[in-house]
Amino acid sequence: MKNPDTNCICENCEFREIVFTTLDDETIQELCRQKTERSYTRGEIINLEGEIIQHFKYLKTGLVKLYRRSATGEEQIVTITRPFEFVSNISIFSDKKYNYSVSALEDSVVCSVKLEYIKDLFLKNGIFASGLLTKISKVYDKIISQTLDLRQKNLAGRVAFVLIYFTREIYNSRIFDLQVSRKEIADYIGMSTANVIRTLSEFKREGIIKIFGKTIEVVNLEKLEIISKRG
Repeated sequence: MKNPDTNCICENCEFREIVFTTLDDETIQELCRQKTERSYTRGEIINLEGEIIQHFKYLKTGLVKLYRRSATGEEQIVTITRPFEFVSNISIFSDKKYNYSVSALEDSVVCSVKLEYIKDLFLKNGIFASGLLTKISKVYDKIISQTLDLRQKNLAGRVAFVLIYFTREIYNSRIFDLQVSRKEIADYIGMSTANVIRTLSEFKREGIIKIFGKTIEVVNLEKLEIISKRG
């Protein structure tokens, strides 16, 4: 992990358009003075389950996974997400410690602001508070929806679901370099790694996808959608 960078420009940050539009310029300047940025490489922990929550964090660039460990030490991936989601913050108003871990799946940049400062803004600015709660609630809704959808599907349906998710929401492209390992896909959908590998091979053999190392091309998105729905 690189050293924190405090030379950030909040006035032009895309995140301001998502959450901080209700704040005036003076408050934005103060926020920028409070904020730090950290760079993480693949595999580095952004926050760890059980750690005391001291900062409000959001992903500026990169790709991360939200997960927790089972009693046997197995990794249980809750969701995988791109920038401007709030997966690091889903416990900030409900607990003093993180209930989940977040780690980088690729080189990522995370912005942090002391939680006390955000809570102070929360109390002073009702519109900001409402907007923030709405964004965090949408993260909960998305996670619950994905979890329920996956539970209703068989193996092929689950793998198809994940490929569609990567295509449409993560990479916004039918051709992408998959930064997620086969094991991580298996942990995400609740199946074995061997089953995931076998299903991807079947999709490749049927001409639904092409695989070149880490690069995946979704050739027949419509067929994947049918498999996902029927699953």
